[in-house]
Amino acid sequence: MRFEMISPIAITLCLLGCASAYDQTYNQEMGRLHSQERARQQQEAAAREEARKYVAVVYFNVGSSMIHEEGYHELLWFVDQIRPYSQAYVDVKGYADSTGPEQLNQDLSGERAKNVASFLAQQGIPFDHIDPAGFSSNFPEEPNESAHGRSRNRRAEVRVR
Repeated sequence: MRFEMISPIAITLCLLGCASAYDQTYNQEMGRLHSQERARQQQEAAAREEARKYVAVVYFNVGSSMIHEEGYHELLWFVDQIRPYSQAYVDVKGYADSTGPEQLNQDLSGERAKNVASFLAQQGIPFDHIDPAGFSSNFPEEPNESAHGRSRNRRAEVRVR
C-alpha cells in the first residue's frame, strides 16, 4: 500500500487511538504516584504517632541549668528511642519552681530548655527540629509548698510534637 492512499480519516483515527492510549497510560501512572504518596503520608503519620509516646524529663538543682548525669542518661535514652523517626520534631519545655523573682525563673527555665536542646542537637537531632521554650514557674508538676514539690518543678520536659 502506498502512503498517498491512506485516507485522512484513517490518520485521524490512528492519532485519536494514540492519544487515548497516552491518556490512559498517563492516568494510570498518576494514579500509581498518588497512591504511593498517600501510603508514604500514612506511614509518616503512623511513625509520628509511635514517636509521640516517648518523653524525657530532666530535673535540675536550685538556680541551675546544668544537666546532671542522670539527666544525660534520660536524654540519651530518649534520643535512642526516637532515632528511627528522623522526621520527628521535638519540643523542649523548661520550668522553674516558684522561689525567686519571676524574671529570674523565666530566664532560668529558658536556659534549662536551651541546654537540653543543645545536648539533643549534639546527639544528632537536627537543631531545626528542636523547639526550646521556657515557662518559668507556670505549669508545676507538683505543688511548690514542699521541698520535694519544688524539686519536681525544676525540670525540662522533652516530647515529640
